Amino acid sequence: MDASSNSDLAADELLRAQAELWNHIFAYTKSMSLRCAVELGIPDAVHRRGGAVTVPELVAELALPRSREPFLRRLMRLLAHGGIFDAAAGAEDAYGLTAVSRLLVSAPGGAGQGLSPFARAMLHPIIVSPSISLASWFRAAAADDDDEGADAPRVPFAAVHGGRELWAVAKDDPGFGAAFNDAMACDGRFVMDVLLHGHHHGGAQLFRGITSLVDVGGGSGGAARAIAAAFPHVRCTVLELPQVVATVPPGDGGVEFVAGDMFDHVPKADAVLLKWILHGWGDEECVRILRRCREAVPAREDGGRVIVVDLVVRSSSSLGDGARDTEIQLL
Repeated sequence: MDASSNSDLAADELLRAQAELWNHIFAYTKSMSLRCAVELGIPDAVHRRGGAVTVPELVAELALPRSREPFLRRLMRLLAHGGIFDAAAGAEDAYGLTAVSRLLVSAPGGAGQGLSPFARAMLHPIIVSPSISLASWFRAAAADDDDEGADAPRVPFAAVHGGRELWAVAKDDPGFGAAFNDAMACDGRFVMDVLLHGHHHGGAQLFRGITSLVDVGGGSGGAARAIAAAFPHVRCTVLELPQVVATVPPGDGGVEFVAGDMFDHVPKADAVLLKWILHGWGDEECVRILRRCREAVPAREDGGRVIVVDLVVRSSSSLGDGARDTEIQLL
């Protein structure tokens, strides 16, 4: 191979590397475009138009200024490229729903798979802003490094929000708190629907033979209500922080709500559910939480169960085709 061939190969590699770098640099545009689509109500608009719509029709359906049409066209191209919408074959500027955007269509009556509240809350500035300051947080001394770091925030979120962790911010900001509770409720309904009714999921067996269950950190009760509906004989209780319990209408959905702290006490039950709880805590805190759960349930031979629904980080050697799932797990 001559020198010019080596030079061309190096140039190709550099361009591929630059393209990959740009993909990472501008990856935030995908998330922000999704947030824009949800806030504008694009999935619902496409659904109302029968599942397919042109860009001019979408402008009219959303009551947007006509001057925004070229920019909406660019937004829809980006969303279609990311698999959120489908660019209809043989039709110019026409877009339809995909399996992803169908999840974002509003669920009638607050039931079903409408995950727009989850997307809206997870892309809220309060949630996203800590990612801008990660380097500053890494440089700050941790509480166990030295005396000067005793007041350093445990997590990046607290570093940005005046030392407050998410639950405190949700309490202080009712608008964000309501949005976060709605997100947890719709996610709970979705996950439990898949777990209980998915045809290759044996999750339903987990709840057979028990008469009581406590959903620890169960938010406004989305998961607990799904379990109570599927298994009417199971008495479901949600353990949540007082400010969350205060927002739940009394007698709502046949689920009991108990205000408390999972680090101090978990109510007695045949089973305890921890859905999306443990990943947010360090090892020592997880041990404390699991210890409280163990105290709340009977011995295993007597039917006691601690049910954990969470993500598990796999080793790099077992990634296979699940690299995209693994990215979420690593976060």
